[in-house]
This record gives sequence, structure tokens and C-alpha cells, in this order.
Amino acid sequence: MRTPPRFDRGHTDDLMSFLAASPSPYHAVANAAERLEKAGFRQVAETDAWDGTSGGKYVLRGGAIVAWYVPEGAEPHTPFRIVGAHTDSPNLRVKPRPDSGAHGWRQVAVEVYGGPLLNSWLDRDLGLAGRLSLRDGSTRLVNIDRPLLRVPQLAIHLDRSVTSDGLKLDKQRHLQPIWGLGNDVRDGDLIRFLEEESGLADGETTGWDLMVHSIEPPAYLGRDKELLAGPRMDNLLSVHAGTAALAGVATADETLSYIPVLAAFDHEENGSQSDTGADGPLLGSVLERSVFARGGSYEDRARAFAGTVCLSSDTGHAVHPNYAERHDPTHHPRAGGGPILKVNVNNRYATDGSGRAVWAAACEKADVPFQTFVSNNSMPCGTTIGPITAARHGIKTVDIGVAILSMHSARELCGATDPFLLANSLVGFLEG
Repeated sequence: MRTPPRFDRGHTDDLMSFLAASPSPYHAVANAAERLEKAGFRQVAETDAWDGTSGGKYVLRGGAIVAWYVPEGAEPHTPFRIVGAHTDSPNLRVKPRPDSGAHGWRQVAVEVYGGPLLNSWLDRDLGLAGRLSLRDGSTRLVNIDRPLLRVPQLAIHLDRSVTSDGLKLDKQRHLQPIWGLGNDVRDGDLIRFLEEESGLADGETTGWDLMVHSIEPPAYLGRDKELLAGPRMDNLLSVHAGTAALAGVATADETLSYIPVLAAFDHEENGSQSDTGADGPLLGSVLERSVFARGGSYEDRARAFAGTVCLSSDTGHAVHPNYAERHDPTHHPRAGGGPILKVNVNNRYATDGSGRAVWAAACEKADVPFQTFVSNNSMPCGTTIGPITAARHGIKTVDIGVAILSMHSARELCGATDPFLLANSLVGFLEG
């Protein structure tokens, strides 16, 4: 039996590479799958019959991945230990008829996805990424990771009120990026360009799921490089940590008393109600099929679920030095202080006292400090996949994460040590 890895600053370096290589949920799950493959996991198709053999397996569906490791000797009723996360981030997404323009500018028609900080997308060099659906039924990932698009601000000379009244953006009129010059806007130009970039024949693409992204790479920040700035930390930081923890536990120990699982869903930012979202059937289907593939009955399924615990890992709010009054005065999570436990008695988070005990035990085992987040009573509390997972599957769920600033910005900020502290705590949890 080998000791599970203890993550350090190298984990944060690898997170930076993961963020840069994952401009869309489809890229994120492909990169997670690649890391799991290196740890011995293999992909299984949902359309195939599953066997009950031990080892690491994973399912890909769109922008979601569910991976699990069955140790030798696992019983059909063996409970699961699940790390839940989500792969999507608020951004601008390409509309079905993307080619537009006016007054000599060629533009791309986009729709607002989730709840982004709109001003953070202005005057940035933007790339374009996602997937193309082809005529033969296959899909192709595409990533134009160079300056291609830009959403230009209006000059202050044409709107002096911005200094007194603040910036006001109309989602329909003010966020359409430009990508060229000319009056000859033709339907199909953008998709033809992407086909050329991808080595596809003209007309081979019949559908697409595309989104813009900032091409500025992640970077360490500050005098001592104790901060990390980058895109899509909400919530690829958790996806990356969960992937690393699952791979580490699977390659270190085959005598686990639980079946460790990573469930990274799409569409959290707009409600999770999809076939790849946490409110869909994907996780329950995978867990049940795992039980049944090992010869289990419905009774075994019920026993396994009753002993299962899920850590819903999503980013949370670090106390903001310029807006400290927006936070609860007795709960001030700080960057670099370790992962946070997220609590809300109105069930915006799923954590209760017994869940806190599970989390505290995992952090103690991993020798990781943790903090607690509670919303200011006068402020509405956000939510994530935790309550959805608990209610849909009837499993104990605890909401945790890493404290960040600039949540939902095109570029977010966290402590440089927090990503590997989170990963270490997830190892402690998955080991049981």
C-alpha cells in the first residue's frame, strides 16, 4: 500500500495549465479524463453493458464527467464518497445565427450565459472555444486561443454620465463582440472559419456549442506570488482538485472502505436542469449501475446510498477588503486560509452539523486548516449543486470550496496555496 500524494505548489502550477487548456466545459472534461487515463482509469460507454470489475472507470456526457474507483473486494452495498463540482462558468455564448454586424463592423451574435460580471468582458482580447457537431454524428473540440474577438467600451467622451451614474450595459445591444471589418456579412462565415481552423470540410458542421474566453493566461500575483489570478476558477479549481484527489487515492490504495467518485456537472450556472446537470439523472444512473454491475439488488442500492456522503466543492466568497460590510461580521474567510465550509440554515447550502463533522475529520486527517462562510443576514445567499444533490439522491451532502474574489468575473483571484490545500482535504475525505 502506497501513501496518497501530498499536494504542494506544483498542484497550483498544474491548475494554471488546466485552466488555460479548458476554455469550455467540453475541454475541461476531456482534460480531466486525460489525467484519469494516466492514473489507470478507462472510459465506459453508457450504451454498453457494464461489468463489476474493480478499478477506475469514467463516463463522459457532453460537458460532464462522472468517474469512480472500485477497490478490490468492494461489496454491492459499499457506500460512495463523492466529490461534486461543476464545469461551466458564466460567459458569452454564440447564438444559432452568429453572423451579424453594422456600420462597417463584422460582429458575432452572443447570448449571456449565467450571471457574469458583464464589465469584466469589456476591452479584453477574446478567443472562441467549444464543440462542433458534425454531419456524421461525431463532435470536434475547437479552441481559437488567440485574439479573435473584442467587446469595445464606449468612449467616455460619448457618455460623460458613466463617471457619475456608473456603467450601465444592455445585454442585447452592448455586448456583441467585433471580429472584423466590412459590410458583407454572410450567414455561415463564422462556422466556415472554424471548420477551416479545425481541418473540416465546408458544410461538415451542423451544430455548435461555442463560447468566448479571455486569452490572458493564469498568473501568480503579488510581491511574493502568494495570489493566483485566472479564468474559470469558479469552478474548474474544484474540478481539477477533485480529479487530482481521485487519481491519487486510486493509485495509492486498493483497500478503501468506500468507493471514491468524482462528479463534475455542467449547467450549474443556470440552474442544473439538464441531462448533464446536477438536477439530471446522470449521477444517480452511474451509481446505480455500478451497484447492479457488482451483482447488487435494489436493497444493496438503498444501503449504499444511505452510507454515501458527497462533498459539493464550489468556490465561495473571500472577505473583500473594500466591501467588508457586505460579509457577516463574525465570518471572514481569507485567501490563503484554507478551504471553506459553506453554511446556510435556509438550505441554500446543504451543510448541517453532522456534515460539518465529516468535513472536519477529513481536514484533520489531511492536516489542512479550514474556514467557515455564512452570508450576511441582510444579503441573499447564493447556492450550488449541494442542495440539489442531497434532495435528488437522498444522500448526505456538505458544501465546501475555496474562497475567492471577483467571482463570476472573466478573471478571478484566490490564494496560491488554497488549491492544493483543497486537494489534500479531498484526499482525506475520499480515503474515508
